[in-house]
Amino acid sequence: MSPQKQVTITLNLPDLRILKSELNETGALVITVESTKLETPCRKCGRLIRKFHGHDSWITVRYLPAFGQETYLRYRPRRYQCLECSEHPTTTERLAWHEPGSPHTLAYDHHLLLQLVNSTIEDVSIKEQISYDCVLGTLERLIDTTVDWSQYVRLDMLGLDEIALKKGHRDFVVIVTARLASGQVFLLGILPDRQKKTVADFLRSIPDRLKNTLQSACCDMYEGYIEAVREELPHTDIVIDRFHVAQAYRAGLDSLRKREMKRLKSTLSEAEYQQLNGSLWVVRKSPSDLTADQQRVQQLLFEHSPDLKTAYELQEQLTNIFDEAISQSEAETKIRDWLEQVSASGVKCFDAFIKTLKRLWNQITNYFIARQTSAFVEGLNNKLKVLKRRCYGLFNLQHLFQRIYLDLEGYRLFA
Repeated sequence: MSPQKQVTITLNLPDLRILKSELNETGALVITVESTKLETPCRKCGRLIRKFHGHDSWITVRYLPAFGQETYLRYRPRRYQCLECSEHPTTTERLAWHEPGSPHTLAYDHHLLLQLVNSTIEDVSIKEQISYDCVLGTLERLIDTTVDWSQYVRLDMLGLDEIALKKGHRDFVVIVTARLASGQVFLLGILPDRQKKTVADFLRSIPDRLKNTLQSACCDMYEGYIEAVREELPHTDIVIDRFHVAQAYRAGLDSLRKREMKRLKSTLSEAEYQQLNGSLWVVRKSPSDLTADQQRVQQLLFEHSPDLKTAYELQEQLTNIFDEAISQSEAETKIRDWLEQVSASGVKCFDAFIKTLKRLWNQITNYFIARQTSAFVEGLNNKLKVLKRRCYGLFNLQHLFQRIYLDLEGYRLFA
């Protein structure tokens, strides 16, 4: 009978000596080890103590799988006695690779967190064949529920946006993020509501050393965000996100389209009106994106509604201004020219947008300083929506912070 082939693997754990390895009754690999440390800090005075006082009970903890097998480490912590403190207390040694009370080594905890990135606690518990509470406990032990400011040296750009935790309800929470010039995005906070005071209190909590690194804050047109940033970060440029600006002026054109379609339905024959099917997209798309059929529908629609044609052309002119790589002063000149054209055209569908534009002139035109947008915030919101669907809802803000943080940073920290 040929001898069994063997391989040697390294545990990569400090201060250990392997005593034996065996398979238990379930087929898991159990490695018995002992500590090679000869001292530990006293739990009372902090001095290093070396007087050996015996062992604690045996501890078995889960380690990284070896060749697909469950693997456990079994050891007895040493106890040492302090001769300097009164009553000579004893202290159990703490090993760098295991947190007291945890059923896992730190390496296995990190393995679980890596598996949890873009996954669910339930899925990881099934794949690893451990309980749901074990995975949740690992998450709660190792991932903070609030931002740790000490890990950041600069923030560069702040992003503020809200998302509803439950579809169809207005239970908004505010997602606060930062993006470095390199493009790296960090989660800074999840606020329970979007009231100005709540946002201002969070901004006030940012350390001064980091506030001084902020160049801009990107948000939508919500007054609470703007006022909170203006009060707490007075030297930071507020940038209204281009997406929300476009949303505002396109809403004006869409309202005109609805009124015109209602008018045409009452004045055209049913056959003529049917030829205008698809009118929604022919005024939402730019001319270069229209198909041949859409171009035909658009031409017919504009023949019946000259005002709609004028408004569409004005909308495209404004979009082109935002597309140009021009300075803030050049953009302001072109937008003022656009306002004059709107006034001369007689169309009224942009009145609400123009009122907003004048009120938030600086914040909207600040976009042209560095052409910054909150696309990184919107991208994070999409990730959050996927996370909510994956987890069938996440309503605890601390858990929500942990899960988003892990999805953003998990590969960097634990891969």
